Amino acid sequence: MKKWICNPLDLEYRYQYRTSLVGGHSLAREAADPTLLLFNDTYYLFASMSGGFWYSDDLAVWKFKETPELPIYDYAPDVRSIGGRVVFSASRRGEPCTFYASADPLAEPFQPLASPFDFWDPDMFEDDDGRVYFYWGCTNKEPIWGIEIDPETMLPIGEKQAMLGEDEAHHGWERKGENNKLSEPVTEMDRLIRQYVGTKPFIEGAFMTKYKGMYYLQYAAPGTECNVYADGVYVSDRPLGPFIYQAHNPFSSKPGGFITSAGHGSTIQDKYGNWWHASTMRISVNESFERRIGLFPCDFDEDGVLHCNQHFADYPFVLPESIRTDMDAITPRLHLLSCRCEAKASSAQEGFGPELGTDENIRTWWAAKENDVSPWYQVDLGTVWQVAAVQINLADHRMPAQDIPSEQMLPNQSGARHIFVQPQKTGYLLEGSLDGENWFPLLDTRKENTDRAHRFWMPEKPAGVRYLRLRDFVIPFGGVPAVSGLRVFGPAQGEAPERAGNVTASRSTDGLNILLRWDAASGADGYNVRYGIAPENLYNSWQVVNGTELDLSTINAGQAYYIAVDSYGPGGVTPGELLKVEG
Repeated sequence: MKKWICNPLDLEYRYQYRTSLVGGHSLAREAADPTLLLFNDTYYLFASMSGGFWYSDDLAVWKFKETPELPIYDYAPDVRSIGGRVVFSASRRGEPCTFYASADPLAEPFQPLASPFDFWDPDMFEDDDGRVYFYWGCTNKEPIWGIEIDPETMLPIGEKQAMLGEDEAHHGWERKGENNKLSEPVTEMDRLIRQYVGTKPFIEGAFMTKYKGMYYLQYAAPGTECNVYADGVYVSDRPLGPFIYQAHNPFSSKPGGFITSAGHGSTIQDKYGNWWHASTMRISVNESFERRIGLFPCDFDEDGVLHCNQHFADYPFVLPESIRTDMDAITPRLHLLSCRCEAKASSAQEGFGPELGTDENIRTWWAAKENDVSPWYQVDLGTVWQVAAVQINLADHRMPAQDIPSEQMLPNQSGARHIFVQPQKTGYLLEGSLDGENWFPLLDTRKENTDRAHRFWMPEKPAGVRYLRLRDFVIPFGGVPAVSGLRVFGPAQGEAPERAGNVTASRSTDGLNILLRWDAASGADGYNVRYGIAPENLYNSWQVVNGTELDLSTINAGQAYYIAVDSYGPGGVTPGELLKVEG
């Protein structure tokens, strides 16, 4: 049986209780800055602020293991195979950071190795000759640094060298802000963040990959709270450079769609030789660092260009069991059936109506009223569709951060600004119906001892369903049910939409933006704008759910681009005509 996944990954994201910079507290799930590792035939996934790691045999089903011996409050963990063991490090400013090692992370705890110096956003890399290199950096003032280190003592060899830095004057995707544009501060928190971090892009999240004798030094910009958070890459024939900016950049980018951003990640090969890129996806509503994990197919083309396939990257896709043959496919295997479908609920708070559970935006959601004793949420697909998969996305709606009992805090952590909360429990009954009156069960998670806020579920075979309903919710901390996306998928059904017509493009004088407009296509739920630097390699994309206009900002100055505006709907994807925009 084929194995499928859907972004954001279906993990048990851990809650943290935070003290705000402006006073008060917040509560939100988080995992970000992922390092993915294949070690002794097991996949390991380490992420910031998770208190442990996930492991898997197949990249589909993940189990969690706590690691109290590691510094669970240090950000951006890096995990590599060095000298036949798994070596861990994470970020800490102001004091030396410690390296840890384990020969078998599932059976043996990590042991400290050394604490040579302080760093932020670390990355280790063992070359084919056994020499080890170390990269780090996470500021809007300094570059990414690199140095050789001794693989036994982890002490530096020689002096650190600058690897790469920001260049927002030429790299439009590195510009800070939503859609690469800074807005005026609105809240006191906005003003404090602006004062603290400034307006320059953060260059961070280094990760080194070697391919056919070339070194690919990856980095993230412009900031984790932005929809345009992405990964770029420089290339060299030596591990410490000098490095040259790859013409196709960013190589990992997801600025539109249900959940956005694809920055600060790691790149590995699976058991079959396929390349994958794991990276950070953002919500950033309850807390700037409210983030999730995404996993994307990636590869090196015949010219050695590192690129991802992030077309419809939050739709379900199949995990290959051999070398993949659909790396650059522009059509998803399953299509969204629930986009902007009619939704109803037992009640709704003001500003959180049921329509927000089908608007394809993870940052908006339906929320039941606090006095609703029997809350339910229902979606009408409009006709009977063959449903092959459902992704149930729950939101944390105004969680009672001030009222968390002390027994729900992890012990001996109360002095930290971030406090881990004991694992929670989430559940509900998912039902289906053909007529909206007679219901049958599809999925019941009420008795599970799990907290899966982005559960991805597939029936054994597609089933005819028109209505779907969630009820009997179990919500952490006694909160109200909130659904940011009851997303329903199936094989292409009905006719594909018309092609988007009359596409026009106007480039800004600085060359960093291309304003695109097109006519609405009949039958389209939205548009996937593909773009690239060669007509046969439209590697990047920006999914537009609402509207017929896009200010394309994730490009580079002085570079010509080829663009196609594809229309999509339940009936499939209709490729757009190719348009060239000169540099």
